[in-house]
Amino acid sequence: MADLLKLFSYGTTGWGDEILAGAWLTIRLALATLPFGLLVGFGVALMKRSKSRWVHGLASIYATVFRGLPELLTLFLIYYGGQLVVQKLVGLISSDVQIQASAFLAGMIALGLVFAAYASEVFASAFQGITRGQWEGAHAIGLNRTQTMLLVIVPQLLRLALPGLANLWLNLLKDTSLVSVIALADLLRQTSLAVHVTKQPFPFYLVACLLYLVMSIISTFGIVAIERWAERGQGRRTNERGALA
Repeated sequence: MADLLKLFSYGTTGWGDEILAGAWLTIRLALATLPFGLLVGFGVALMKRSKSRWVHGLASIYATVFRGLPELLTLFLIYYGGQLVVQKLVGLISSDVQIQASAFLAGMIALGLVFAAYASEVFASAFQGITRGQWEGAHAIGLNRTQTMLLVIVPQLLRLALPGLANLWLNLLKDTSLVSVIALADLLRQTSLAVHVTKQPFPFYLVACLLYLVMSIISTFGIVAIERWAERGQGRRTNERGALA
């Protein structure tokens, strides 16, 4: 037991600080990916509602491609392909400049694009739950299309999409482990390094599992709190309608 505790101690003799640093990077990567994926997913969902066949077709192709590709392959394409494209563009200006891809940025973009592909389907389904009368009522009180979207539609859309987005967030937390293959020092990579050095796979992987589980449990409590907040006025409206009836 003393030897196991020493393995997870802080300082040069243990791996506790490296493991916690990897867990913190995992959290930061997930939190950075979430808004990017939500914005892109919402934009793709709007494109799917377009009356233009070309716009609708591009959105469908995007969702199909990034839902069909393995996340690991998407990560490799963004990390190595993005570096190659940027290097070519910089080479047009100066051939002496060498570009080194940011593993964190590449991971955020790759995971965000995959997240957005699934989120677009969630948003598209949520749009179907909003009746046309919402648009007509907002127009009747003088709101333009942008104001209607921001003040009337989006709040209802988020409430309807929340269960699906919550599942995607939990999947995103787990998918962050993929960035270990591009040498980003996340929780899984730091754990793998500790296992390679100490030759003690079971305790380190067990601790990594527990840390991922803790992050998921905390996220679940947060999701429940957000759902209660989003539904705070629904029960009162239902009771009022029942009383009027």
